[in-house]
Amino acid sequence: MPGRLDLKTLESLIRKDQVDTVLTVFPDGQGRLMGKRVVGRYFLDHVAGEGVHACIYLFTVDMEMEPLPGFKLTSWDRGYGDMKMVPDMKTLRLIPWLPKTALVFCDVYTEEGEPVEEAPRWILKRQVERAARAGYVVKVGSELELYIFRETFEGARGRRYHGLTPVSGYLEDYHILQTTKEEPLIRAIRNAMEGADVPVEFSKGEWGCGQEEINLRYAEALEMADRHTLYKHGVKEIAHLQGCAVTFMAKYSKDAAGSSCHLHSSLWDRAGKKNLFVERGKPHGSLLFQHWLAGQMALAREFAYFYAPTVNSYKRYQSGSFAPTRIVSGWDNRTCGFRLCGEGSGFRVENRIPGADANPYLAFAATIAAGLHGIKNRLKPPKLYEGNAYADATLPQVPKTLREAIMELERSKAAREAFGPKVLEHYLHTARLEQQAFDQVVTDWELMRNFERI
Repeated sequence: MPGRLDLKTLESLIRKDQVDTVLTVFPDGQGRLMGKRVVGRYFLDHVAGEGVHACIYLFTVDMEMEPLPGFKLTSWDRGYGDMKMVPDMKTLRLIPWLPKTALVFCDVYTEEGEPVEEAPRWILKRQVERAARAGYVVKVGSELELYIFRETFEGARGRRYHGLTPVSGYLEDYHILQTTKEEPLIRAIRNAMEGADVPVEFSKGEWGCGQEEINLRYAEALEMADRHTLYKHGVKEIAHLQGCAVTFMAKYSKDAAGSSCHLHSSLWDRAGKKNLFVERGKPHGSLLFQHWLAGQMALAREFAYFYAPTVNSYKRYQSGSFAPTRIVSGWDNRTCGFRLCGEGSGFRVENRIPGADANPYLAFAATIAAGLHGIKNRLKPPKLYEGNAYADATLPQVPKTLREAIMELERSKAAREAFGPKVLEHYLHTARLEQQAFDQVVTDWELMRNFERI
């Protein structure tokens, strides 16, 4: 595979001075890559076999890297000790956009050698293992949308992200002329991802001004989550190297379309060769598919936090914006929260609820847990919806706020059963602190509306 390495090949590249740095990384609670840059020879001598240490506080910080109180995993009282990052050597690859650099994903363990169960990669692994015990291989795909701006990241931050200039002045959905103007960056991203063994299908202009979508190839769940995370990280680095800024915020402006992470899923046999959702004579899927879809729909509100983890996430759900507002399924219907699509072995369900800000490990884990819930309880989905779901007030709604999503997750017996109380309480606490932080902020909207006139 292009870009993928084994340890013997890496050793040869390091000895020849073609690689001098190995990024040892893991995804944190927000889905960001954290870790260390390790000198190549030290990686070979020590880290490849023994792992490398990092502070366990990284699972208890917010987006600003502030250590937050009240977590059971670690705290000031417990001294914020270390954990061990152990490389998953199957993920070792070259990073083409950084000179002489390789990268490997790590799993994290306590100093006693136990998995840190709150870590997103472990959470997804546990759900993949549950599916495997039932005889299934889960395959997924995530379609990430993003906005591109002419300012640098530093310039955008200096302007407090106000008045930025998108690379396009008009809506560019499927436009070839406008996307040609963006091609120096987008082509660099496509080719760099291929070189890092993150296979790409295509790129296209999206609905917003300066909005693009780059689709990655379908893969097994853990592999797809690693690819998604590396892609998202790499896009930012490549944009930085080209002197522009990008954002994966779910809704960066009230006047612009939101950015989604459409999440496609299907179940395959143990060999990963046969799509179990396909059954001859049943164009809308096998009974197994019906159970899987019904589970997705039944738990969409309870699991909403794992698809939409920030206050900003919920501002994307606007009628007529191609973001869903209703928990309903339809055949190739983009007004529905769940869209059935694909032909033959490509038949699958697309969950349109996640935004581009979702942590893929948590979103995929929630997808598997919901689907297995539907299979276990032999749930049946409602009849497929036809027409404009935005306009039907009788349909159940996607949660409108983070606060509402927290309340749904708090009452979820299915989440407690699937993820366990330790993991569930960790992320509930994270969500409550995020809501609390927002509740204490005086926003620009409040100032503009009230400063002089109230």
